[in-house]
Amino acid sequence: MEQTFMKEKKILPLVLSMSLPMVISMAVNSLYNIVDSYFVAKLNEEAMTALSLVYPVQNMINAIAIGFAIGINAAVAYYLGAGDQEQADKAATQGMLLNIVHGAVLMVISIAVMPAFLRMFSKDETVIRMALEYSNRAFLFAVVIAMTLVYEKVFQAVGKMKVSMFSMMCGFVANIILDPLMIFGIGFFPAMGIAGAAYATGIGQVLTLVVYLIFCRIDPLPLNMTRKYVRLDRNVAARLYSVGLSATLSLALPSLLISVLNGILAGFSEKYVLVLGVYYKLQTFIYLTANGIIQGIRPLMGYNFGAGEKERVKQIFRTTLVLTMGVMVVGMILSWLIPEKLIGLFTTSPQTVQSGVTALHIISLGFVVSAVSVTCSGALEGLGKGQPSLYISLFRYVFVIMPAAFLLSRVMGVNGVWTAFCVTEFVTAGAAYLIYRKYGVNGSRSHEHYN
Repeated sequence: MEQTFMKEKKILPLVLSMSLPMVISMAVNSLYNIVDSYFVAKLNEEAMTALSLVYPVQNMINAIAIGFAIGINAAVAYYLGAGDQEQADKAATQGMLLNIVHGAVLMVISIAVMPAFLRMFSKDETVIRMALEYSNRAFLFAVVIAMTLVYEKVFQAVGKMKVSMFSMMCGFVANIILDPLMIFGIGFFPAMGIAGAAYATGIGQVLTLVVYLIFCRIDPLPLNMTRKYVRLDRNVAARLYSVGLSATLSLALPSLLISVLNGILAGFSEKYVLVLGVYYKLQTFIYLTANGIIQGIRPLMGYNFGAGEKERVKQIFRTTLVLTMGVMVVGMILSWLIPEKLIGLFTTSPQTVQSGVTALHIISLGFVVSAVSVTCSGALEGLGKGQPSLYISLFRYVFVIMPAAFLLSRVMGVNGVWTAFCVTEFVTAGAAYLIYRKYGVNGSRSHEHYN
């Protein structure tokens, strides 16, 4: 398969053709958690709170697997753009091996630490029991998740976005069918409660992996993932980790943030921990279109950068920024037009719904400007510049929002936590713009070689 279309096709149609399947894929991926939450919420609020407490660790597992897979994506796209087939093959093969190891280690550690982790945020034994019922089963699929994400990013790196979309849709359809059957015990399925949600999600993830493997057989990748390249190459591994570690940290930081915010909110009421959990479910869905666009342009940035097409890289960046800002305008409008319906998907408590509406109104004021930091961060990862991308994430998730949430909560009460989200997006947008100007393809550090 020839990937030269990445440097020949007109920019807007190219970005849209690469991004649309990724938008759908992101929607499907986001719906895994949303569907689980929707059906689990039908059990009781304790079950929904349990999912909210598990979410940071679950997100951490996904962050590490996805982050390293982004490193694979950037390396493969760059090598293909530079015409170095052997190095692209090594990056794909060794990336898969390393991510399998990551998945196995994460599975063991996460299951071991969950009891102590949960007791840091709740004294309700019912909530803790439900959280363990879910996490002990969901985390068993960590290796499957790691393998699936490598295939996802490799298929994206070579421009086969529709394969990722179809594979993820197959897993999601299985999940949405199995969720009510396994949670409530419909037909010949026993009623497994919150454990059924974990099994349904895991089976969906296994099906997605199987579909990727089938596509590899019937329509082979333009890459050779073989035993020949299993022995680790230090240069290749360094390139994988240079972006992979930064992307992992960027994706994992929200887990740290949620844990810190849970601690602040629990001081007011455990109800607000639930509200934060519901918001993050919605945020994932609201941001999915913007994130889908970013996933679509990463291989475009890497391929064109590798091919020396710097002017196209600049055009891709500008087009992406306009598209993501448009998407976030829609997200803000929906947050003001139908907030009760959005929050009501996950709770039937009028008080919780009202608290959630207030939170969504305040937080959504920062949606549009957040497009700047999201686009700059994704573009830098596509260029193989993982460290500058990490700087943006540190501003967004650590340096600004954590101290702001703590201080504003002391002045404004619980609404201070929600206000911290909005303040953070404005501050981070300014920082992201300056960082991209310095390290991006047209910046003062753009002459540095990709490594």
